[in-house]
Amino acid sequence: MSAVKPRDAASLVLLRDASDGPEVLMGRRHSRHAFIPDAFVFPGGKLDADDKRVTTAQSVTSQASPAKQALEAAAIRETFEETGLLLACPGDIGVPVQGTWGQFRDQGLVPDAKKLRLLARAITPAESPIRFHARFFTAHNANVSGELKGSGELLDLDWYPLNHAKTLPIIDVTEFVLKEISERTEKNSLEGPVAFWRYRSGTPILSYEG
Repeated sequence: MSAVKPRDAASLVLLRDASDGPEVLMGRRHSRHAFIPDAFVFPGGKLDADDKRVTTAQSVTSQASPAKQALEAAAIRETFEETGLLLACPGDIGVPVQGTWGQFRDQGLVPDAKKLRLLARAITPAESPIRFHARFFTAHNANVSGELKGSGELLDLDWYPLNHAKTLPIIDVTEFVLKEISERTEKNSLEGPVAFWRYRSGTPILSYEG
């Protein structure tokens, strides 16, 4: 049987400063979910068709491809849907859209990709019946607006100290992302090459790009 093709997905790793060090926003997937039930994850989800159509705010020097801009939009949309937190700025979303993007349009907002940094990407093992090619973006809580309130998609949604987050029920990919975040925050910079996590014959492989 041939492997399932991974679906594009994006997550947003939101960080905030606290007296005991950085904290990260995470929630627990419901037990009824087919994909990694009961595991703690970052807000995120699969790429939708409208994510490829909306206009995103990019920095003047940005060279983001349309594909990367769509993934940035997906990370921002999913975070808003799951947490109520909004990473946006004034602008024209550019196309007729419904649902979440319709809410952005009605408020005269576009997803603010200027505040995102691509930290890592990961591909689900080939033997998995549900597969994703996930990109993990980071942003600071100071750049978002809104009140933290879960939609029911993620349970126990809260800010967790990085060291505590590593002890939660998480999968290896989430552990790898938390490790990358910890190492970079210790250096006081989220900049750096993009970490790439995938599997070969069931064995995790980590490399860096750029």
